[in-house]
Amino acid sequence: MLEAHYSGGEVVAKVQAATARRLSAPADRVYRCLADYRQHHPQILPPSFSDYGVDEGGVGAGTLVHFRFRAGRRERVYRMRVAEPEPGRTLVEQDQDSSLATTFTVLPDGDGCQVRILTEWDGAGGIGGFFERTFAPRVLRRVYADELERLERYAQAHPEV
Repeated sequence: MLEAHYSGGEVVAKVQAATARRLSAPADRVYRCLADYRQHHPQILPPSFSDYGVDEGGVGAGTLVHFRFRAGRRERVYRMRVAEPEPGRTLVEQDQDSSLATTFTVLPDGDGCQVRILTEWDGAGGIGGFFERTFAPRVLRRVYADELERLERYAQAHPEV
């Protein structure tokens, strides 16, 4: 999905990448796995994430984490501040150095839940922006599909969470 807005008199494309699926684990347990950035969240991260650490907090709103994210030959360091606009349902990680934000939404669905990961950011302009809008969402969707599979396995294997 592509959306545009103005920033400093220039049109900036908002880039979005999302992946969602139903997990066979209770919504409250899945949310707790996501919200615990010290113990559980690191266990579900795919290999694209490295050098993960918690700088402040550790569970839910106010937590500050850092990590490296590699996609192809590109690697970037992120510092994400966590918010909980809807505790028990929605977590938002906002990069402290860019417009990038990732939202995790967990909705009950019978004895399981629906989980969606959505990342949005202001895309680059020009030809670089074209490639970013074309390829970055595809890469992120694959990474997030892997993350959701890992989350489901982890939540099923850890009923004590």
